[in-house]
Amino acid sequence: MHVKNKKGKKSSSRVYPDASLAHTQTKAAPKLEIVLKCESTGSLEAVRAALLASAPAEININVFHVGIGPVNKSDIFMAESGSRLIIGYSVGVIQNIEPLLSQYGVEVRLYDVIYHLTDDVKKIAASLIYEDDEKKIIIGKARVIALFKSSRKGIILGCEVEKGHLAHGDYFHVITAMGPVYSGKIESLHIKNDTVRLAKKGQQVGLKISNFKKASVGDFVESYRPTSKKKKQSWSPQGILITF
Repeated sequence: MHVKNKKGKKSSSRVYPDASLAHTQTKAAPKLEIVLKCESTGSLEAVRAALLASAPAEININVFHVGIGPVNKSDIFMAESGSRLIIGYSVGVIQNIEPLLSQYGVEVRLYDVIYHLTDDVKKIAASLIYEDDEKKIIIGKARVIALFKSSRKGIILGCEVEKGHLAHGDYFHVITAMGPVYSGKIESLHIKNDTVRLAKKGQQVGLKISNFKKASVGDFVESYRPTSKKKKQSWSPQGILITF
């Protein structure tokens, strides 16, 4: 892989308003909007089909502008309205294009081998997939067996620990039949008249919540420890010309 300028043939281009490579996905799926330039109509259709077959299902890849011939100034302007990525197959670029790429933050990637093109675009698309950066380890579960007033805005949940333990400072959810309704940190725990740091399975404990009053007997308290998961580095255009 190297960076260089290449001359090409006279360019012609067309807009394909419905050239989306659609997949089954959620409404919030990330998008990769591409300008595609090829040497001929036949190779253009082949590349579009290859992208459709290889793209991750979680990504909406949209080839929103295509053309025949070298990458030119108008392609840069079109790419600027998308993901600022131009893919070229068996084509070059007009002379002195690199300053424009830097100015508009558009990246051009040129390929002569179609599977190199599809593999590279697949990697770019995969880097855009959202990852949950927080997982949780469940460390305790308790059933709410009584409610006590604590303050005007808060309550004390009388709980019986059924699994694991509840500990001061741990994160927790209050869970109803409809799912979690409150999340916070355990402020204090009381067994009878004593303040404790930990309540184990089989113990009855009072858990104070200062800003929530909607719990009911029969709800559950689930304590957990969040764990971080590093997100992938998402691709972003570098404003350069790359030839593979």
